[in-house]
Amino acid sequence: MAQERGEGSRGTLTADVRGLTAEEVAERVAAGRTNDVPVRAARTVGQIVRANLFTRINAMIAVLFGIIAVIGPLQDGLFALVIVFNTLIGIVQELRAKRTLDRLAIVNAARPRVVRDGTVAPIATQEVVLDDVLEFAQGDQAVVDGVVIDSSGLEVDESLLTGEADPVVKRPGDRIMSGSFAVAGSGRFRATRVGREAYAARLAEEASRFTLVDSELRSGMNRVLRFITWMLFPTGALLIYSQLYLGGHVTDSVSLGGNVSGPLADALRGTVAALVSMVPEGLVLLISIAYAVGVVRLGRRGCLVQELPAIEGLARVDVVCTDKTGTLTENGMRVAEVRELPRAGGRRGPVGAGREPAAAEVLAALAAADPRPNASMAAIGERFPEPPSWPVTAVAPFSSARKWSGAGFATPDGPVYWVLGAPDVLGGPGDPVTAEATRIGERGLRVLLLGRAAGPLTGPDAPQEPGAVEPVALVVLDQRVRADAADTLRYFAGQDVEVKVVSGDNAASVGAVARDLGLPEAHAPVDARDLPDAPDALADRVRRATVFGRVSPERKREMVRGLRSRGHTVAMTGDGVNDVLALKEADIGVAMGSGSPAARAVAQIVLLDNRFATLPHVVAEGRRVIGNIERVANLFLTKTVYSMTMVTIVGLLGVAYPFFPRHATLINALTFGIPSFFLALAPNGERARPGFVRRTLRLAIPAGIISGLAAVTSYLLALDGAAAPDLVDRTAPVITLCATTLWVLLLVARPYVWWKVVLVAGMAGTLLTVLLTPAGRSFFALDVSDPATVTTALVVAAGAAVLITVVRAVEDRWSRRAVRRPARPGRGARDGRRIRDAQNPPATPTEEWTSG
Repeated sequence: MAQERGEGSRGTLTADVRGLTAEEVAERVAAGRTNDVPVRAARTVGQIVRANLFTRINAMIAVLFGIIAVIGPLQDGLFALVIVFNTLIGIVQELRAKRTLDRLAIVNAARPRVVRDGTVAPIATQEVVLDDVLEFAQGDQAVVDGVVIDSSGLEVDESLLTGEADPVVKRPGDRIMSGSFAVAGSGRFRATRVGREAYAARLAEEASRFTLVDSELRSGMNRVLRFITWMLFPTGALLIYSQLYLGGHVTDSVSLGGNVSGPLADALRGTVAALVSMVPEGLVLLISIAYAVGVVRLGRRGCLVQELPAIEGLARVDVVCTDKTGTLTENGMRVAEVRELPRAGGRRGPVGAGREPAAAEVLAALAAADPRPNASMAAIGERFPEPPSWPVTAVAPFSSARKWSGAGFATPDGPVYWVLGAPDVLGGPGDPVTAEATRIGERGLRVLLLGRAAGPLTGPDAPQEPGAVEPVALVVLDQRVRADAADTLRYFAGQDVEVKVVSGDNAASVGAVARDLGLPEAHAPVDARDLPDAPDALADRVRRATVFGRVSPERKREMVRGLRSRGHTVAMTGDGVNDVLALKEADIGVAMGSGSPAARAVAQIVLLDNRFATLPHVVAEGRRVIGNIERVANLFLTKTVYSMTMVTIVGLLGVAYPFFPRHATLINALTFGIPSFFLALAPNGERARPGFVRRTLRLAIPAGIISGLAAVTSYLLALDGAAAPDLVDRTAPVITLCATTLWVLLLVARPYVWWKVVLVAGMAGTLLTVLLTPAGRSFFALDVSDPATVTTALVVAAGAAVLITVVRAVEDRWSRRAVRRPARPGRGARDGRRIRDAQNPPATPTEEWTSG
């Protein structure tokens, strides 16, 4: 709302708002009364090391290694080296991600403007002290709590704190809460609570913490890991019992060089070998690495990820809602034309003697009277830099909800009140001036109406509408479309991601820009004021259309909410304070780095380079992360299932467990461990779908069971009823399992590119090197001297590979049928800014985006 403008807001500081002196600031700093909230609440190096070292899986592996350390031999403890390497890699990657995030967070940090010694200067958020006087204007977010001491039409949105969407008019003496943001006007407030005592300090600190908070991906894997942990106890007990009491304790005829021999030692070696294979030791690590590497890759592109689960959410996005100004078009504007309209007041000329002022004079005066001009007013001020010497009596700041601004001036002919805003808001729907503005806007230009208001704009209860307005001139602003906007929209179209333009500008102007960019359905732009108010009807209308104009901040939020209620996963991009509510409501909020501090604060992702063209890389990174994690989860869970299968059968049959721990290390490293590391970091353009754990288990369980049965079959055939297995008997299941699981690796690695073929060939070549060289056979206790046994092992593996291929084909066909099913609508309110498991219709899998 508008308010009388006093000297305090005109630039002449009164004694009350001269701010603190340098000595007073130093006293408060020495007393610790500073805003000591860290820029980013990142984990320390010590916390990172502890988090990667002291894990549940590391503890299990350490216990198993302790057993081998006692009974020997040392080769059987090689599996512990995997944990050492994994832990080191995890620490290094998270430290890299921490440095990237901290650096970008500093760049993105808000710079509040404080008044000290009568001078206004921007400072770091942490440098604000108690009793500081802060300037607060449209787009700013309060960083501390305070009390208003000066206001010029200041309106504050506290919806992020209280949930109330309506802006609150703030007058001297009113409270300002940290976390709220100014939507109109300007003012100053004195800091009364700083640091962790401020209202939103804890929320802000928690929101920016570097942590892998819960998501569908991590929570699903945690459920699987808990199940595996509990299964270790009964399977381990069964195996030890069978080895000691059911005939499986016969000692090998070949010396293993162990420190301890005997039935108990042999039983423990077999149990360690089985349990090591059951533990998916690298899966949790690879999830963390995939997230961390994603952060680093995006950081190199000038993209700050403020919440790590946003990377996962990006993989699910199927609708991108974007603003026009500053996103599809350049930030800057220029005045292309000022079209003066006929007036009843007489000849244009200098004020006085009954002459009406020229439009250029009025525009210059309005630009000079605005303490915080938006892009349109800044362009007007640049075009008309010499304002007349009219005293300003009142200011009605621009508001995205009202779509107009204004000011009152004292002129020689008396007080006058001018307004500047949307022609279809200030003019009537059938007004010829409005029709002319619409015609101009259809060329993709922004049009503002300069008019003279009939009454004053001042007072605590100033109207939402300025009343009768006499049209004076149409101000035409030219906006340049970003050169890379069309390519970006084409990328999204190719990835089955729908783009909707949601703008506060005239619908015809927005539609013209969208048509130039080739956006589908741009020929039929929708005026958001004509949308139905009923949530279901609004959701259906928004789902069908593509281009929307005259969208208020509250309507933007309702539109995003409607799309989400129809099963879509929505990313909202914006840069202004009018986008804050929609950014908060969307599954993924993306703000421009040059946008308002409030928009940057609520977004999960900030494009510091201000390029809309960066967004495809962001989406591709999200798909790469979650798609690759699903692949490696297939591998690790297959390993767990075949280990459980083998333990169960061997335990029930009462035969010696076929593997030594070194055998398990060899199989795990060549078929899962090493390949999964490369697969986790590979390009991947497939959009993620909900329910990845269920989908992963559909392949891992049958593939694991078939692999385990195949290994036991070749072992029993090689054993041929013998009481004590020799190395030839133990080598047969190693060959079968390696061949079978390498086939699973081939199936999971599709689609094939050259490096994947080289990777699988390299693993197969390493296995052959171990089997065919004396040193390899001696170190890993293998024997391939019996051609019949090796042939049998390979034939069993071939049969198992055929069965697994059939299972995969059936699973792929089932998945394709599921893709064609329409999504079931579902509502769900967003909890804070946590990623929602949206019921979005999955897209057909695409080929890898290899340029990523």
